[in-house]
Formats: sequence, C-alpha cells, structure tokens
Amino acid sequence: MNTIPLKLSVLDLVPVWESADDTAALARAVELAQAAERFGYSRYWIAEHHAMPGLACPAPEVLLAHVGAHTRRIRIGSGAVLLPHYSPLKVAESFRLLAALYPGRIDLGLGRAPGGNAHASMALSGNFLAHVGQMPDKLQDIARLLQDTYTYDNESVIARPQPAIQPDIWLLGTNKKSAEYAAAFGMGYVFGQFMSDTDPAETLRGYREAFVPSPLCPKPRTIVAIGAVCAETDEEARQLAQAGGWPAANAKSSEETMTGAPKLLVGTAESIQSRLQQMAIMYEVHEFLLVTMTADYNKRLRSYELLAPGSGEAGKQERTPS
Repeated sequence: MNTIPLKLSVLDLVPVWESADDTAALARAVELAQAAERFGYSRYWIAEHHAMPGLACPAPEVLLAHVGAHTRRIRIGSGAVLLPHYSPLKVAESFRLLAALYPGRIDLGLGRAPGGNAHASMALSGNFLAHVGQMPDKLQDIARLLQDTYTYDNESVIARPQPAIQPDIWLLGTNKKSAEYAAAFGMGYVFGQFMSDTDPAETLRGYREAFVPSPLCPKPRTIVAIGAVCAETDEEARQLAQAGGWPAANAKSSEETMTGAPKLLVGTAESIQSRLQQMAIMYEVHEFLLVTMTADYNKRLRSYELLAPGSGEAGKQERTPS
C-alpha cells in the first residue's frame, strides 16, 4: 500500500505521574521535548491548565523558554494559550520574545477553553463567559499585533520585541465554531480529536472552504491531535492506556467517538501508523499531534520512540548521539 508522508508532533499535558512531584514532572517535560527532537518529531507543544491536580503547567510560555534552551531545532509551541483569560498584547509580546530567542521555531497555538474549573477561571480572569464572547475581537487583535497594525485609541501599539521570524499562529478547537474563527482570521487550525465527539472530516472541510488568506497564513493548514499509546504488543499497549486513564481502551485498539472517529489509537507501531495513514486520507491532513498518557514516563518515551517519524534506519542514524 502506498503511504502518505506524514509529519508527527507531540502534545504534552505535563502530567504528574508515579511518585513524581510537580518539579519532577516539569523535568520530564524537558526530557520528552529532547527525545522528540532526537526521534524526528516536527513540533513539541505544551498545554495550559489551571489548578488541576495531576497537570503541572499553567504557563506554557514560561516552560517553552526553558525547553527552547534545552533543544536545538524542533519547533516548540503552546497547545494552547487560553486567550479568553489574557490581553492580546501580553500574549503577542510573550511569543514574540520567544520567537526572538529561538528564531524560526515558535508556534503560537490559541484556544478558548477555561483550562480549569469555574472557581479557578474566575480567580484567573473574572467572568470567563464574557471573555469567551470577546474571542473574535481578541483573535483580530492578536493578528494585528503580529503584523504591527494594531492601534489603541487610534494610536499605534507595537508588540515588542520584533523578531526576524514571526511565530506561526494556530487556533485549536473541537468543533465548528473554532474552525470558523480560524478560517475567518486566516490562521492554521488544529482539531482536538482526542477530546471531541464532533466529526473531524466535516469540521476540517468547513475550515478549508471558508478560509480567508492572511499575511500570517496564506493557505489553510490543518493538524489533528489524537491520543496514541504504542507498545511492542497490543496487550501491553492496552494495559498502558488503561493505566494512563483512557477509558474504553478496548480490544479494537481504539476509543471511538459517536461519529466513529477514534479519540485514541492503541496498539503496535504498525497498527497505529496504518490507522494514521487511513485518517490522513479521510481528513486530508498530513500532520498529527500525538497525546500519550501512560502513567509511566519511561513507557511514554518508548511509545513516542516506536511511533517516531525516524523509526527506520535513517532515523536510527539521526538519533545516534555524536
């Protein structure tokens, strides 16, 4: 069977597992980013969560600065900065600073979820629902800030520093509304299949059809984020997935949504890679963000290694330390 060249990337929720504390979990995040770079993954992204037991990163931009200093070439980014909580200027400044520090490597992924429970959201930014209603304006402001065309009270405001290469901008979501925003404002779109019951094919098609080109993103760009747990055998992979908290990690080696689209792929490298190839054709995508939850950091690394884009001989040579 002919295969489609796929890009694979890593989405890290920065989980706190085993006997680790938050400090150890953050060190494991850096270890995963370094491994992803060795294994040939395209991107390493960090999620944002607030006051959630078991997840250690409320500020991706801070951890990204640390990760950037401990990697050399892999793209690093947010998956996602939760824009309703924040000033667009502050977000643009933070990611332009990262882009100046690590030229050509920074992705600004934006989301509109609260990232925590109601009390944490209110403590962070007040009336979250009101802020979500401002999302279109905030997205427009972010786009203008990254193009140096933003004004406040008719006065120009520049997000500094001004890097030689701007961050790539993406909107992450799980439904048609987020896809509509990404299309309208000319941004890349990431569909969070691992946490959605929506049909990805329809949502992605709607994004492409409605896409309005922008200087930040001249053509539609899509990624699908999906759960993946890989091991040498199907049985071991199922056990790891169950230990990692994935429900219904069943004998079919996938946890499916109501539409039949898999939220989670479980199995050997061959079976998961075959399923990704099928999905690439169905959804017309060429890149997947893999979310791997196993409750064991070493098993997580091994899962990513087994699925690595460079898992052939060339990749093995690339990963050999000099």
